[in-house]
Amino acid sequence: MGAFNRAEQRRRNVMKERIGFIGVGAMGSGMAGNLCAKGWPVTVLAHRNRAPVEKLLAAGASEATTPRELALASDVVILCVTGSDQVQQVLNGTDGIIAAGKPLFLIDCSTSNPSVTTKLAEELAASQITLIDAPLARTPKEAAEGKLDVMVGGSAADVARARPILEAFAARIVPTGPVGSGHTMKLLNNFVSMGYSAIYSEALMLGAKAGLTPQVFDSVLRGSRMDCGFYQAFFDFVLNRNENAQRFAMVNALKDMSYLSSFALASGAINPINAAVRNSFATAVAAGRGNAFVPALSDVIAAANGVTLVEAADAAD
Repeated sequence: MGAFNRAEQRRRNVMKERIGFIGVGAMGSGMAGNLCAKGWPVTVLAHRNRAPVEKLLAAGASEATTPRELALASDVVILCVTGSDQVQQVLNGTDGIIAAGKPLFLIDCSTSNPSVTTKLAEELAASQITLIDAPLARTPKEAAEGKLDVMVGGSAADVARARPILEAFAARIVPTGPVGSGHTMKLLNNFVSMGYSAIYSEALMLGAKAGLTPQVFDSVLRGSRMDCGFYQAFFDFVLNRNENAQRFAMVNALKDMSYLSSFALASGAINPINAAVRNSFATAVAAGRGNAFVPALSDVIAAANGVTLVEAADAAD
């Protein structure tokens, strides 16, 4: 029976497409780990942070030193990088993915600019590279558990091809329409969540000016109709100073809100609320707090208005 199982696993591995994975950071390392665990042949790109790479190599992955080398070893390439600039960096140049000169299926799990994504998809088709966008929702914890949410933009046939791969690390896969629509939906998702962050931060600051502690604020909102998972993660930092409650850097929030501004401008849309949300995160980045995680926006807005939430919290203890 053991020999039969091994033979069956080998047969299944032969059927699985070879996956190249670029971007094995906080999210990507968990995603690539799930692909390895579920029998997909995975090649990862070398990175100066060796810890996740070494862990994946121990799990059975191979390593490439350039995007071109990775592409040559792959049928499908997954990108999980910061945004459109980084996507184009790994595509172009003598050591880029395009230089491999072969047909590929490219899945962009980054949070990229939709207008760039649609243009890239058209350009890459000339090189026999099919691009779909599949940005992510949830956190590194769900990435490691294989329970991410994925929004997928692409043709029905391309989404069907991607689905077995995405199922290795996703609990929910939502087709959104043509290429670019996944990245658009991701920006809208982040607009809502970053909008909540900006509102929470200003409300807490105003409360502190009136002598209302974060604990009082929380005692009213928690359990009410305004309570939600995002609220609870944000306030895990505000109340408990849990730095890892919501691991998304404010510099990336600013990048995403800037992408949304660009999209709104191209659409001829009036988008005043996003301008305010974007400026909140621009304030944080200008104050040197860009690498802090999103809930720390509450401290930035408080400090800019001459109050502190930490002293208010300590006074209530």
